Amino acid sequence: MNNIKYPEMMEFRKVLTGLTLLCISALVLFSCDRTRTMRGYDFIPDMAYSRAYETYSENPNFTDSMTMRVPANNSVPQGFLPFRYTVDPEQRIKAGKELINPFPPTDEVVARGKFIFTTFCIGCHGSRGKGDGHLYSNGLYPLKPRDLTADVARQLKDGEIFHTITLGFGSMGAHGSQVKPDDRWKLVKYIRKLQEDALVKPDTVPAGKH
Repeated sequence: MNNIKYPEMMEFRKVLTGLTLLCISALVLFSCDRTRTMRGYDFIPDMAYSRAYETYSENPNFTDSMTMRVPANNSVPQGFLPFRYTVDPEQRIKAGKELINPFPPTDEVVARGKFIFTTFCIGCHGSRGKGDGHLYSNGLYPLKPRDLTADVARQLKDGEIFHTITLGFGSMGAHGSQVKPDDRWKLVKYIRKLQEDALVKPDTVPAGKH
């Protein structure tokens, strides 16, 4: 650089300045567009633009042009058992005849059923299943929930109660999506215990158990 004469130095600076301005202009030109939606060049285009079809995009490989497929008919998710009953009284009675509770009334099963009851049912049915939960007693729910210890409930078969928990009944909503099948059966066992406890007369309850 020391051997470069002054005129040559000035010419070099002019060229350098011109190249700098050209680079800046190119950067502005290619980094922006009129729509302001283009992000410019992608660092890894294979990741930015997937070769696979997007979930909701059209797909020419199928007659309905849908990429997202629906499950095959009569398919059941892994870990679930098919429940082919509908929400009507006839199917409820049918479920009572066909469905058998696979769990014995052991302490562990009943304890799990109590946990499920406390989580999902106590707000409406109350701690003793009398239908006096805080949602009703505080006036937050206008319809009195059913008394699970009444004669009508005691006469129901396990399958009928399971059907009710799964699909709902009357003003009660369905809980099949919230409570797993095994827990529903264990919940039935705990309801049976509540019914048994309700039959015990107060004067027969041992001291300290009131």
